[in-house]
Amino acid sequence: MKKLFALIAVLGMLYFTASNSAVAQSAVTDSTATKVTNAPADTEEAAAATAEEGQSLHSALKQKFIEGGAGFMTSILICLILGLALAIERVLYLNLSTSNNKKLLAKVEEALNNGGIEAAKEVCRNSRGPVASIFYQGLDRSDEGIDVVEKTVVSYGGVQTGLLEKGLSWIALFIALAPMLGFLGTVIGMIQAFDAIEIAGDISPTLVAGGIKVALITTVGGLIVAMILQVFYNYCVSKIDSIVNSMEDASISLIDILVKHNLKK
Repeated sequence: MKKLFALIAVLGMLYFTASNSAVAQSAVTDSTATKVTNAPADTEEAAAATAEEGQSLHSALKQKFIEGGAGFMTSILICLILGLALAIERVLYLNLSTSNNKKLLAKVEEALNNGGIEAAKEVCRNSRGPVASIFYQGLDRSDEGIDVVEKTVVSYGGVQTGLLEKGLSWIALFIALAPMLGFLGTVIGMIQAFDAIEIAGDISPTLVAGGIKVALITTVGGLIVAMILQVFYNYCVSKIDSIVNSMEDASISLIDILVKHNLKK
């Protein structure tokens, strides 16, 4: 949330700076000396105005957070923090799981031709990623026949896929939970507005404004959190699909290499 605050503040500062530049340009006189004299003062005023704008944005966001209700807004913020923590962990894990399969296959084939199964297994031990783990399991059962190797590769590929997808269900939970909390705050805010009308016995904008404000702020907060996490979730799903496809393609290539190796014996 702090990063979101900072991003919004920077955007606000850029917008305000651009506005000041446009106003200053329209107010420029024909005298070059006047422009040179006023340039430092204009720069200082623009910088001060930009800093003030950033501070006001930060204060406004904090104020809206408080107005949205500490309970609901804190719950939405917790969803964002936990969801981002899980998403960042998945992104790092998936990027570390990505490997150059063609290079690994070339090393395994070379090791098989020069040193046999044990040399190929050593190459897999020294390589990171799920593909190397699958290769190791397949090579470890190579003395039992190609059919057993194929079944082992398929089974262990499923295990590696499960490890890649670990934690995605929790990210999906926070994606669904954040807007639900926002909508719950909306309903409660409307109830508060109708309670105020009932107590006063009259419909007045000032009576219902507070409840409606809570309703809108919590809804916006929940939707923003859901959109942020959805981007990370879709990235992780796309990355997993890419890794799984490469795993399957590399596994088929490993079976072909083992068949050629057995034929050479």
